[in-house]
Amino acid sequence: MADNYKIAVIPGDGTGPEVVAEGIKVLDAVARKDGLKFDYQKFDFGGERYMRTGEVLPDTAVDELRGFDAIFLGAIGHPDVQPGILEKGILLRLRFELDQYINLRPVKLYPGVDTPLQDKKPEHIDFVVVRENTEGLYAGAGGFLRKGTPMEVAVQESINTRAGVERCVRFAFDYCRKRNRENKLTLCGKTNVLTYAFDLWERTFNEVKEEYKDIETDYAHVDAICMWMVKNPEWFDVIVTDNMFGDIITDLGAMIQGGMGIAAGANLNPEGVSMFEPIGGSAPKYTGQNKINPLAAICAAQMILEHFGLSESAARVENAVMEVTANRIDSLSAGRMGKTTTEVGDLVAGLVADS
Repeated sequence: MADNYKIAVIPGDGTGPEVVAEGIKVLDAVARKDGLKFDYQKFDFGGERYMRTGEVLPDTAVDELRGFDAIFLGAIGHPDVQPGILEKGILLRLRFELDQYINLRPVKLYPGVDTPLQDKKPEHIDFVVVRENTEGLYAGAGGFLRKGTPMEVAVQESINTRAGVERCVRFAFDYCRKRNRENKLTLCGKTNVLTYAFDLWERTFNEVKEEYKDIETDYAHVDAICMWMVKNPEWFDVIVTDNMFGDIITDLGAMIQGGMGIAAGANLNPEGVSMFEPIGGSAPKYTGQNKINPLAAICAAQMILEHFGLSESAARVENAVMEVTANRIDSLSAGRMGKTTTEVGDLVAGLVADS
């Protein structure tokens, strides 16, 4: 196992730099505890750079980022930049060009965190969504006909390839086996309406599952998934789905686990460089106020450790987060913490150091 890792840091916009700083604080605590070394290199990609230079990503950025072991992203989104420019030019471009074909989203309710679901507790909300991340409606296929006229037509196509679907499905089966919790994998789709795309998904899923006899499988339409995530989230272990449906149900997942301030995710290329991020946006109105919840960024740092194969270090961070949510802060309801951003980071880092 290596003990020296190169991490590219993109703090981003708004409160992104503030929460990333707390994630790095926790990684540094892990490094001191476990004899590791993390070499960080910061990149100023985001709204301020774009407004200053007119450049979203320099031409050399993607190739340069390939040389790192992981990318730690804060948040992208600036109130003075038209929506879509940064998101497409940074987030989607990196996901596609670095072939980060898996979006991995744990949905886990930590002790002490409020959920809007009545009578649901941490033992009821603990599942993972595996989302295909480089195809589907987000591939950008389509266009306009007679744009700006009364007869305008807009077409956006969902692109699904056998190779792209199969590698996502196989990742989900392997992840379910590695997770070793309920050993149950659910395919989320809409086979009764999207009869071409999800015919491919369903056939691929059913063929691949023959190689995983130890994994229980089932299927549910995306609308049913949304209902059951609210009514009976304990039914789920791992869910695999396409890009659009994954985007939708993971935002619902963030809400039932307590909000965007606690949710982290990964954009994975198992054969290349992967990117880890808190799910919440840049929250520019809170910039510099030291009041934004950093736990999602800290959980993203924990996912980096897991990705590096440092399972014991990752578990130490997660245990520290759970201790903080259960006993060290007043409330995580509606974004209130009772502590500053830096105080929460200090708490987690201190518990890691003492563990």
